[in-house]
Amino acid sequence: MTRTYWRSLEQLEDRPESRAFLEREFPEGASELPEGMTRRDMIMLLGASVSLAGLAACRRPVEEIVPFVTAPEDVVPGIPRYYATTMPFRRSAYGLIVESHEGRPTKIEGNPSHPSTLGASSSRVQASVLGLYDPDRSQSVTQKGANKSWSDFVTAWGELSKPHAADGAGLAVLSESFSSPTLARLASEFRARYPKAVWATYEAVSDENQLAGLRSATGRDLDLMLRIDQASVILALDADPLLTDPEMIRHTRGFAAGRRAGASGGAMNRLYAVEGVYSLTGAMADHRLRLESRLIAPFLAALAARLVPPAAGATSAAEAGVPGVDPRWIDALAKDLLANRGKGLIVAGERQPAAVHAAVCALNTSLGNTGKTVSYYETKDAALPSMSSLASLVSAMKGGTVQTLVILGGNPVFDAPADLDFASAMAKVPHSIALGHAVDETSSKAEWHVPRAHYLESWGDARAVGGTLSVVQPLILPLFGGRTPVEVLGLMVGGKDRPGYDIMRETWRPILGEAEFDSKWNRVLHDGFLSGSELPEVVPDSTAQPLADLTAGSQQAEAGSLEVVFLPSPSLHDGRFANDGWLQELPDPITKLTWDNPALVSPKTAEMLGLANGDVVRLDHAGRSLELPIWTLPGMADGVVALTLGYGRPRAGRIGSGVGFDTFTVRASQAPGFDSGVKLTRLGRTYPLSATQEHGSMEGRPVVRESTVTELQSKPAAGAEQAERPAGAEVPGALGVFEEDPPHFSLWKEHTYDQGHQWGMTIDLNACSGCNACMTACQSENNVPVVGKAQVAKGREMHWIRVDRYFSGEPDASPEMVFQPIPCMQCEDAPCEQVCPVAATVHDGQGLNVMVYNRCIGTRYCSNNCPYKVRRFNFFNFTKDTPNILKLAMNPDVTVRARGVMEKCTYCTQRINRVKIDARLAGREIRDGDVKTACQQACPASAIEFGDIRDQSSRVGRAKADPRNYALLEELNTKPRTTYLAKVRNPNPDLEGTA
Repeated sequence: MTRTYWRSLEQLEDRPESRAFLEREFPEGASELPEGMTRRDMIMLLGASVSLAGLAACRRPVEEIVPFVTAPEDVVPGIPRYYATTMPFRRSAYGLIVESHEGRPTKIEGNPSHPSTLGASSSRVQASVLGLYDPDRSQSVTQKGANKSWSDFVTAWGELSKPHAADGAGLAVLSESFSSPTLARLASEFRARYPKAVWATYEAVSDENQLAGLRSATGRDLDLMLRIDQASVILALDADPLLTDPEMIRHTRGFAAGRRAGASGGAMNRLYAVEGVYSLTGAMADHRLRLESRLIAPFLAALAARLVPPAAGATSAAEAGVPGVDPRWIDALAKDLLANRGKGLIVAGERQPAAVHAAVCALNTSLGNTGKTVSYYETKDAALPSMSSLASLVSAMKGGTVQTLVILGGNPVFDAPADLDFASAMAKVPHSIALGHAVDETSSKAEWHVPRAHYLESWGDARAVGGTLSVVQPLILPLFGGRTPVEVLGLMVGGKDRPGYDIMRETWRPILGEAEFDSKWNRVLHDGFLSGSELPEVVPDSTAQPLADLTAGSQQAEAGSLEVVFLPSPSLHDGRFANDGWLQELPDPITKLTWDNPALVSPKTAEMLGLANGDVVRLDHAGRSLELPIWTLPGMADGVVALTLGYGRPRAGRIGSGVGFDTFTVRASQAPGFDSGVKLTRLGRTYPLSATQEHGSMEGRPVVRESTVTELQSKPAAGAEQAERPAGAEVPGALGVFEEDPPHFSLWKEHTYDQGHQWGMTIDLNACSGCNACMTACQSENNVPVVGKAQVAKGREMHWIRVDRYFSGEPDASPEMVFQPIPCMQCEDAPCEQVCPVAATVHDGQGLNVMVYNRCIGTRYCSNNCPYKVRRFNFFNFTKDTPNILKLAMNPDVTVRARGVMEKCTYCTQRINRVKIDARLAGREIRDGDVKTACQQACPASAIEFGDIRDQSSRVGRAKADPRNYALLEELNTKPRTTYLAKVRNPNPDLEGTA
């Protein structure tokens, strides 16, 4: 398959600024001499640095430390310990294994036994350990800004609760949504004790519409679980199950399994995406249709007309269509779904209205998918989000009927809908209490602020999707005396201070039974969850009425108006992670932007409005306005403006305060997902944006290989064809699809790597979804610093692995997208080694390209000679001003690099050495799978394989034997140890030639 790939519109149009960046030998400011310094001065300093290099490497600065007076018997310094716990997120629960060094958590991985993670993780899970050591976390209970103690608050609550003791009148609680047996029990006891109290549940980004749709379709509160691994045909309607969905880890694992099977000769799943804003799910789709969010309902109605007989309640218009949509697209989609009854799956995005979700439930039932590719469960032990409950609470607050307000987490002053004006309503409440991680926008306006404990220092529990009971157990005592929602709610219910551990065990006694309770309890703590606690599946009674309701409610889009769509940030979500530097600097998977959230528009919309990247506009919507820059994103639907939530916080902390733009200021309670009637006005000024999409370019050389299932399966293997081919005839490549590179010859004597372990890696482009989990996992494992927006703009980001994103196709239409993770290739004939004047980068006997930091003098010749552009240079001492508490998050097995040192991916050599030691102590050989790199272990798609390439039976050995395997820039004869498996698409033949 021959394609032309491009990274950005600037590159495609060959704009001067794009060429200037690519043609520089070093990033801007890296090669110019400092002001006032001559070349002679620089050479003198360079000579002095070389002569002093050995002296500087002799010893480290002396620091006084305080040893254990009495060391714990079971703690061996330098040997990490591992504990199971759970990270609650909305109503999901991620089962985790946390690595702890001498009592401090340093690294997080997925729990291989837990159904929600299966050993994988996400960028947010990986970065959550940094939140534990956030220096801007609240460190004290406060009353009107004055420091108090927890006991002071307990005493104060005794007085505050007296006016409400009779029936709870005047008392209100605002909580986040949760799925927790202990919190659900306490909430039930709270309602029993205070029957007239108000309880509201609010999430800025929620599944409220999905719950309402299922309630409409089935008559009961149900949760759903997508079983993407069982689906052959998947339709995503304005949905992003592979990134922004809380269950993205499990979804990605299931989807990748279906792609991998097809590339290995089996049946491959097929993904259709219908959306207005380019999502990660759309990027992985075999067919993607650009369509505004407001037209999803009419599209679904047209599809239903082709799927469900009219007698069952669907519209009788067999040829029902959608303006601007080729009917053949809908016809082919319907044919594919009907041909895969029981193996199809339709998914609607959270921002779609309840009627769409109800219709999707009815269609899945009609197609026989229920119980096979989608399962339903009772919403047990849950607090469900409700915008109407928040609106009612705000009305009561403004009316003066609320005397005491308790906010159990969340940040409603920042993220509540603008039309509700939560801040002014809160100011009218005489007494307010806010539980939060920091003195944020909400806690700063509360009378009492209580610091909230991080989940790594908390006791609690949660139900995963599907019902699995999971425990949250602390790995460290609360660093700043934080309290959990369980403890605060326990105080409100019981009237006395009780440890969260005791409250939680009360909940679990009836669950585990009194007989051998402690033994069972210890097993749950060891595993992190209760095996066999899944809820039974529910078979809903769905009728065709939702389809009729969908047809009746379908409306045409308002002519000539712009549509605004509100997106959760893939990194910051609703802003709760805004003070996490790892997530702020993590490039957006689609736009590759860091540290900002401009308005996204299509190239055609930008051209129509006379806008270019970075132009500042005023967005007017429903009587409110916001000034922010724009960014052009190919593949977006025309006439759509996408706003990313979670940025622009004024009180996030030293990292997140003032970063980006607060898009919540133009979001209303009646249209939290999308709305029409938006106007953009150019203001005549620009705003600098930092994007990484041009960094590390390989100058148009072929880096991605793609094919289709049909091509792979229709051509015989290369070896079979070669046997019948006359001498001298052209020999095709693998499976007759990819060109075979001619043999290369080296200019010098080549090394032989035929002894001991020889490490190598493969990355399957067919499975990789570009979610960035590998980048954050590498950053956590290898102490990679954060450099800030200004340095990223100069191309100085420090990530050891990057994920390149390429477009192919017409930018004004719906170009396809492919992702390619790029770590150090660990070349056997490494160009970097040939040019280093001090042998700071060398090869070892295991085939690894290693760095000797103490030798490096910072010439950066190695980076210039690396064709893959994977080396990173410390232009500054990026860790010099790191707060002491943040240093606790660093991996003690990895050196923290100094200014002037080059660094890069090491294949996690510290993990290799640890496994070697463990195997030697156990008296056995290293087994396949013993060594897992950080990126490999985190990847939810299992796209990365690592191991001994001399072992042909190993997973990496089998992957390298796959016909899709190829080396990046193989023509340079660098012999990289990291290779790739080509991407394979599964297009529908019936859609060939359609837009």
